[in-house]
Amino acid sequence: MDLNTLSLDELKKLKRDVEKAITSFEERRLLEARKKLEDYAKEIGVDLNEVASMKKTTKNVNPPKYRHPEDQALTWTGRGRKPKWIVEALDAGKDLESFAI
Repeated sequence: MDLNTLSLDELKKLKRDVEKAITSFEERRLLEARKKLEDYAKEIGVDLNEVASMKKTTKNVNPPKYRHPEDQALTWTGRGRKPKWIVEALDAGKDLESFAI
């Protein structure tokens, strides 16, 4: 197809047709994926809607590695920015390992 020979109206119609074909293709692909997932869920005996609505119940929490010597509620995992109480203690000459749990 030589696009240079088409009129503006023909090009616009072609553009609409291509956009419609792309949308239709994507929808068909999603429907095929859903059908495969539904078939697999049925095969193993679960409801796909239940699986899709599941929420992650476990959170990957890093345990604290350091604790404030006076206020036991203040802890730090050793990741991310150092808390103010750690920075102040290090500036005062204390060793980070002295706060290790």
